[in-house]
Amino acid sequence: MRTRLEIGALQALCAIADQGGVTRAAAYLALSQSAVSHKIKRLEEGLGCTLLTRRTGTTPFTDEGERLLGYARRLLALHDEALLNLGQQPLTGRIRLGMTEDISGGGLARILGRFTRRHPEVSVQARVGQSLAIATRLARDELDIGILQVFAHQTLSTDLVLGRDALHWVKSPDLALDLSRPVPFLSFDDSCFYRHWAMEAAQSQPPGLTTVLTCPSIAGILSALHAGLGVGLLHASQIPPGLEVIDAPFPAPPAIAHVVRVSQQARERAVGALVDEIAAELGRPALTRVA
Repeated sequence: MRTRLEIGALQALCAIADQGGVTRAAAYLALSQSAVSHKIKRLEEGLGCTLLTRRTGTTPFTDEGERLLGYARRLLALHDEALLNLGQQPLTGRIRLGMTEDISGGGLARILGRFTRRHPEVSVQARVGQSLAIATRLARDELDIGILQVFAHQTLSTDLVLGRDALHWVKSPDLALDLSRPVPFLSFDDSCFYRHWAMEAAQSQPPGLTTVLTCPSIAGILSALHAGLGVGLLHASQIPPGLEVIDAPFPAPPAIAHVVRVSQQARERAVGALVDEIAAELGRPALTRVA
């Protein structure tokens, strides 16, 4: 059987060229670096040639890679044009979308931008909030789609799981902990399930916690952590250079999952189309479909 050029692999190839490497392409596409590398490896195996040089300080592409890049750009342009112009019934309606701060930029912003250009008759109304607040609004039918975090063991069978991540206690290396007294704790606000878990699990054992700052913004928490004001809880992909992961004397946090969740009352075709776009972009089949 002849080799087929997968759209996702061609998108990865173009992103490597546009973003300047595999690592930046992965961040742009909202994929792991290994997922992008796997897409390119499958392309190479199917075509029987090497596409990336994998050497630092040079162009990332071999001669064959440069040639394929030209074809890839033309194929993707035709792909997008076909999707835009050949839809049997234009999508219409309104989508109420809730998302957490850490997911609101990057890959999701690009997906939303492309979706609204393809479907100009669909109004996407997005709001950023904490995961617990998004889950509550979904249950009340105040949102159609929520992109949020939950503890991994609390995912629903209808959730589209985008990925799983470890949760860590972190602090500045400059902060010396005095375990003879409660540890200063930097927390997101009351709508944060990290905070709820910490107040139940870590507060119940010595030396306990004392909340010295609550802030709904990740930027504010990171600033306070770097300043050495206290310890905090961050998932692995949020931890920047300059902060250290700590264990004792705290209990090990549960793993978390990043999920797309659809309101049970959502019936618009556009809702299902957007969920499918998110699933396709991240390389996973859609687990939640709207009739």
